[in-house]
Amino acid sequence: MPGDTDPTRLVAAMDPVLHAERHVFVSVAALPDGLVPVATIREAEGVSAVVTCTDADAHGLTGEFLCARITLRVPSALEAVGFLAVITRALADAGIGTNPVAGFHHDHLFVPWDRRDDAMAVLRELAQTGGSGSYWMPRRT
Repeated sequence: MPGDTDPTRLVAAMDPVLHAERHVFVSVAALPDGLVPVATIREAEGVSAVVTCTDADAHGLTGEFLCARITLRVPSALEAVGFLAVITRALADAGIGTNPVAGFHHDHLFVPWDRRDDAMAVLRELAQTGGSGSYWMPRRT
């Protein structure tokens, strides 16, 4: 099923879910056997991976950025314009940094662990208002 591209519909239907596990970002030359990351990207310096703290500890990896994972359960298209811009702007306005990762079906946000409840409150309010108010919404053509 193709995802939606309309940012107004996406914001209103984002249906965020907060995962219980704590996560960290790690950088390794290669992924250790048995490590199952949530997300990876290959960079010139090595492989960056987002892993649970439990997995990082089990593999002797030192992580950075203790964070919570929030999945936006709306099926968003990879080519959707402005959806994550609205969300990251709303979180930034609340003083919450975020590292978004686009999956094939959904977008995922990694926010500071100690701000996870604040982030969820911002996202719920944003969904209820449909992104109206001070948040930029792209013009539809």
